[in-house]
Amino acid sequence: MQSLGIDVLFKGTNFLRLLEGLWVAVRISLISVAISIVLGILVGILMTSRNMAVKAIFRVYLEIVRIMPQMVLLFIVYFGTTRVFGWDLEAETAAIIVFVFWGTAEMGDLVRGALISIPKIQYESAAALGMSRGMAFRYVILPQTIRRLIPLSINLITRMIKTTSLVMMIGIVEVLKVGQQIIEANRKVSPNAAFGVFAVIFLMYFLICWPVSRLAVWLEKKWA
Repeated sequence: MQSLGIDVLFKGTNFLRLLEGLWVAVRISLISVAISIVLGILVGILMTSRNMAVKAIFRVYLEIVRIMPQMVLLFIVYFGTTRVFGWDLEAETAAIIVFVFWGTAEMGDLVRGALISIPKIQYESAAALGMSRGMAFRYVILPQTIRRLIPLSINLITRMIKTTSLVMMIGIVEVLKVGQQIIEANRKVSPNAAFGVFAVIFLMYFLICWPVSRLAVWLEKKWA
């Protein structure tokens, strides 16, 4: 145990601190995903608009999110905007803003793809039954879209959970930051602490993300 550096996790409240740090990462990701799904559905619908100006605006938005690293966005929101505008922004709030900005674009693109994948015959069949465009969208198109989106949105959750490791760069004490603190505090008495601590952190992320990932695969197979 000592040779692997895992022994430091059983000193005092170290392991409990790791769990608390993991919850911080999970909480940020869950809040961000919940908001991103709602906003992403709206953005995805707008992305299918026939208005070229609207489509161009959201295309630029999507490209910015895909090109700009999340870490840079975190620095801009937390360090940049607070100095420019002089407001008091908590680090966790800044992280949620950045992940919602990112997640909404990703979710919007998923919604757009799901909407345009619905065969035109579905719209024609709804119209033949006397449904208005709004009714067809609500009772025919939207249920099929959501069914296709659920596995994809679950994958977005796992991606966001893993990406929350970046929030330590703006001072949020999440699981990686706690791990670094434990390693630094025990560097002399346990030289191999880095291996043991980060191995446990890897296992924590795996135990959270793997079941979620398998759920997405199961849903894709079930609804294929």
